Amino acid sequence: MIKKSIIAFALTLALFAGNDYARACTNFLVTRGASADGSTMITYAADSYTLYGELYHWPAAKWPEGSTLDIYEWDTGKFLGKIAQVAETYNVVGNMNEYQLAIAETTFGGREELAKQKDAIMDYGSLIYVTLQRAKNAREAIRIMADLVETYGYYSSGESFSISDPNEVWIMEMIGKGEGQKGAVWVALKIPEGYISGHANQARITSFPLNDPDNCLYSNDVISFARDNKWFSGKDSEFSFSDVYAPLDFGAARFCEARVWAGFNKVSEGMEKYTDYAKGLIEFAGPNNFAQNRMPLWVKPDKKLTVKDVMEMMRDHYNDTPLDMTKDLGAGPYQLPYRWRGLTWKVDDETYCNERPISTQQTGFSFVAQLRNWLPDPVGGILWFGVDDSYSSCYVPMYCGITEIPECFRVGNGDLLNYSETSAFWTFNTVANFAYLRYKDMIVDIRKEQADLENKFITFVPYIDQAATELLKSQGPEVARRFLTEYSVNEANAMTKKWKELGQYLMVKYMDGNIKKEENGQFLRNAYGQPAAPLSPGYPEWWYRAIVNSTGDHFKVREVGK
Repeated sequence: MIKKSIIAFALTLALFAGNDYARACTNFLVTRGASADGSTMITYAADSYTLYGELYHWPAAKWPEGSTLDIYEWDTGKFLGKIAQVAETYNVVGNMNEYQLAIAETTFGGREELAKQKDAIMDYGSLIYVTLQRAKNAREAIRIMADLVETYGYYSSGESFSISDPNEVWIMEMIGKGEGQKGAVWVALKIPEGYISGHANQARITSFPLNDPDNCLYSNDVISFARDNKWFSGKDSEFSFSDVYAPLDFGAARFCEARVWAGFNKVSEGMEKYTDYAKGLIEFAGPNNFAQNRMPLWVKPDKKLTVKDVMEMMRDHYNDTPLDMTKDLGAGPYQLPYRWRGLTWKVDDETYCNERPISTQQTGFSFVAQLRNWLPDPVGGILWFGVDDSYSSCYVPMYCGITEIPECFRVGNGDLLNYSETSAFWTFNTVANFAYLRYKDMIVDIRKEQADLENKFITFVPYIDQAATELLKSQGPEVARRFLTEYSVNEANAMTKKWKELGQYLMVKYMDGNIKKEENGQFLRNAYGQPAAPLSPGYPEWWYRAIVNSTGDHFKVREVGK
């Protein structure tokens, strides 16, 4: 068990530090009974230093018999092969299609020997976006995903998927069969009404019902495959997908499960009893030596969650918990809740770690997918979409019925190596990276602008819903889609322009380590019309004390002759 734990920990470190293409992501899943308005919601933070924040789009289309589809690995762009195209594909905006089906993921890696499969074609990213073009609801999506990997092989390592439609929310976990066998083993569980779930780069499904197809679906060989490989020998009822295919270790708990714990902690009481687990302190016991103190797969929130509540779940640095990233010396004088990678570091041959929070600097894009069964499909689905660090980003509503992507989010408008003045990704990164210099002060201004914009969007959405629904009835889907497209495009581009203005405001206010004086939103001038002398707050007292403690009398001011 010690050897297995060391190997698993090494794989976790590789996922976060050594693999440039690994997506270290976070998802939360909200059922209708847990939401304030009866919508279902899933979230996604797509976190990678090699991922550019943009909004993908595949228009609806019909295809002649015999057509094929080229598959390129989402992480690298590598060509993997061709698959048969279906007769009709659906309009897809980001990770949601026109039927209000949404799919997200996090990579958990799992057993190293299952990570490669010769001649496999379907990587996890392609699996998501191909399925969105072909499925109308969550159950159909699960079936299609299973069929695709069985037919064409599974190219990726272990994945957790969030799959939702306007009525149901499912978590599906999948891992390939490695060399010698095509396809994957998998389990999918429906989240019970009134509950929420989450996953963050660690498999979370443990035991599951074997005879409850309304709430649990799984591959026929998910248990027998483990038995054949001598990874499990207990009773079927004792089988744990996570413990067998992705054994827990310190990194899986501290770097991954801790994010789920943090999100749950924001909306549900009682999570403090899992604090040790979130710190990476795992208790193994029982006949199969499985982890005994892990968190439940789902919890009931203390109150029903609004879309704004769920947005705030995606914004966290372990605030006000024992893992709070603003409290230790590494946060610096301005409480910066970020630590530049690597994830681990050494002092005197001892290994230490940086925390890995939900909100992180390397996010390409994130979203809250909101699905509403009381509205027509093109109107009911909203992808609340944002780019860069979720804490300082802004979620703007992209309706699933739109047929055009805003310029600020459009694929090809800049990339990680080419700056674009009209790109939302570069605009938000410019503001965030400047704020990292004096975070405690600047984030207040950023969060105010964020709240003003998001509250405006949330306030106006019911009126847009009503107008689009009436247009759909009176003038047909084409007119309604055009209306929704114009609204979504205009708001996204206007938000980006507003954020650029915010960056200019922050530059003026916080230039050169000073803070300009303000009153009623205007910078102050003196009696002669010149800029008022700025505030020069320097550093907090504890920071000066830390300098003295580390340097002794080096900076001490001495009187001449003494």
